[in-house]
Amino acid sequence: QVQLQASGGGLVQAGGSLRLSCAVSARTVSSYVIGWFRQAPGKDREVVASIRWSPANAYVADSVKGRFTISRDNAKKPVDLQMNSLKPEDTATYYCAAKHHAVTTYDHWGQGTQVTVSS
Repeated sequence: QVQLQASGGGLVQAGGSLRLSCAVSARTVSSYVIGWFRQAPGKDREVVASIRWSPANAYVADSVKGRFTISRDNAKKPVDLQMNSLKPEDTATYYCAAKHHAVTTYDHWGQGTQVTVSS
């Protein structure tokens, strides 16, 4: 059983920063890849970033590269998404999700947290 709890969303002006946190509970947390996704109204869900062990194996989408950073101190700590230089187009509901490292599909999802960036 994998449980995820996302937090940290809010309202921020363009150019500002927010930090999202995903608390992960699982029997073998280190076996899972944790991803952050977002979905804006009327748009498809997209992956923003993912990480398993360390920044060395992190993925960050081109659309947010250089502005967003995903981090995980160790397998027992939350997975954080630091979002800097936020733009109105970053407005979306953000979700964290988990998948076992040996599979391709994320099959455990947390509740969403809303991020709204005003211009």
